[in-house]
Amino acid sequence: MCRSIKTLFNFEPPATDDEIRAASLQFVRKLSGFTAPSKSNEREFNRAVEDIFTVAHRLVHNMTTTAEPRDRIVEAKKAKQRSLMRFPRPPAPRSA
Repeated sequence: MCRSIKTLFNFEPPATDDEIRAASLQFVRKLSGFTAPSKSNEREFNRAVEDIFTVAHRLVHNMTTTAEPRDRIVEAKKAKQRSLMRFPRPPAPRSA
């Protein structure tokens, strides 16, 4: 699946419409294989984004859980740490 689509459920503050729409756009891009549709497909592409946004919005805002909401800042730090573990940065060159 698209690595750029992030989990949006059970966060404090809750996911915004912009975040849900961005995930919907990424999903349609992945399914269609296009970053941007041709003029002849633009209407259907945009309709698909809006349809998926509607369903995703309903899903994210209507699901329930007994788990405590996750903190966005804490989760972002964890993701950064995972990224550094997976893709370590090379050491900085030394000056002479």
